[in-house]
Amino acid sequence: MEPLARLPVFFALKGRRVVVAGGSAGAAWKAELLLAAGAEVALYAAAPCADILALADAPPGGSLALVARDWTAADLAGAALAIGDFEADEEAARFAEAARTAGVPVNVVDKPAHCDFAFGAIVNRSPLVVGISTDGAAPVFGQAVRAKIEAVIPQGFKRWAEAARSWRPSVAALDLSHHGRRRFWERFTARALEAPDEAPASALRDQLLVQAERERGEAHRGSVALVGAGPGDPELLTLKAVRVLQSADVVLYDDLVAPAVLDVARREAKKMLVGKTGYRPSCKQDDINALMVSLAKQGKRVVRLKGGDPLIFGRAGEEITAAREAGIPVELVPGISAAQGAASRIGVSLTHRDHARRLQFITAHARDGRLPRDLDWQALADPAATTVVYMPQRTWAELAAKAMAVGLDGATPALAVFSATRPEEKRVFGTVATLADGLARASEDGVTGPCLILFGWAMGEAVEVAETEPAADGDAQAARS
Repeated sequence: MEPLARLPVFFALKGRRVVVAGGSAGAAWKAELLLAAGAEVALYAAAPCADILALADAPPGGSLALVARDWTAADLAGAALAIGDFEADEEAARFAEAARTAGVPVNVVDKPAHCDFAFGAIVNRSPLVVGISTDGAAPVFGQAVRAKIEAVIPQGFKRWAEAARSWRPSVAALDLSHHGRRRFWERFTARALEAPDEAPASALRDQLLVQAERERGEAHRGSVALVGAGPGDPELLTLKAVRVLQSADVVLYDDLVAPAVLDVARREAKKMLVGKTGYRPSCKQDDINALMVSLAKQGKRVVRLKGGDPLIFGRAGEEITAAREAGIPVELVPGISAAQGAASRIGVSLTHRDHARRLQFITAHARDGRLPRDLDWQALADPAATTVVYMPQRTWAELAAKAMAVGLDGATPALAVFSATRPEEKRVFGTVATLADGLARASEDGVTGPCLILFGWAMGEAVEVAETEPAADGDAQAARS
């Protein structure tokens, strides 16, 4: 867990006494939030504003006792929370000290130095509630984040959250195992995500309960899912990849998977690095297969998380075979390939109709770490093809030389992309004949990360743009050859 500026918590305030001190509009707004949560608010104000008087006439929930005088220390005894709004720092400090002496968590509006907790921006689909905090650093930014979340969370989720609360006693009555309850709520959630604007019907509840009861006596079966993590940017994960990651018990991830992608996984899931790293000590594929199968046989939901698309040079075939031979269900969740991510970042079409009739993916790294001996050199020399080379850094010079020897034009545009779609992305532009020198300079400059090379006349526009734009510190262009 990374450090937290604030611990996000949700207070249960229904029927509990909360003290609010101050007669301002700010105090009125805080009182309205507390009343909406069902609190019994005691509001002390010698001169309450019109908003407070209106709130006293029609509270949104809970109860409001308006006391027409200033607060005293004795008023804080037994309160669940204390909130004050004062112009003077001296009064704010006195209120905060009195609350803490009484053992009551305190918040003073717009005075973070006197606060034990903060009110964040709220997205309300109650009982689904989302709170956003910037620890007071950027309230406007927090509001912008809230607006973005409002836009992506359907209003219908309120009904689904209400249904979950009302259905919970029926699920509890079945006395399901932990895995049985999780299966029930995962099916419920999948249906909510599929049809967020539909009202959850009692027929669906009965259907899910019958299915859960039928499976109650069955031993929990583990499973394996091969999931594409994409090239690095977590926003490029598919919705299905997110769903599977959030239901995982164990995540076996590659060295190429970006840390931000791992953050999407279920927090309670055990995350284990099993990456195969070229030219450095790493897990053997047979060991990865055995671990994956062993965990699944223990009833775990195992996610094998791979950079890019697991079905493109990700050794998915060996892992699929291992799972199937062990009788373990296996699911495949494709991802945005590294090639697609790189192309999107450099702004080119891999299959531009003026330049390419074919798109081919190859690996420049055989089992022994050398250039594969069975590459189709005539295909690589095809001027109407766009070629994407995976794992090319150690063998690119040899590959380029052999391809040019069979007819590939050395002037063919070529570029290397390191850490595509990540903040640290770097690019090296050149031609098939010159790119090796550019890679050498990039290595001397300390450029690292997963690397792809793309070459073909469809890359010409990207190389031309790179040659006309000045390189700047911090931009993505590491070198031009």
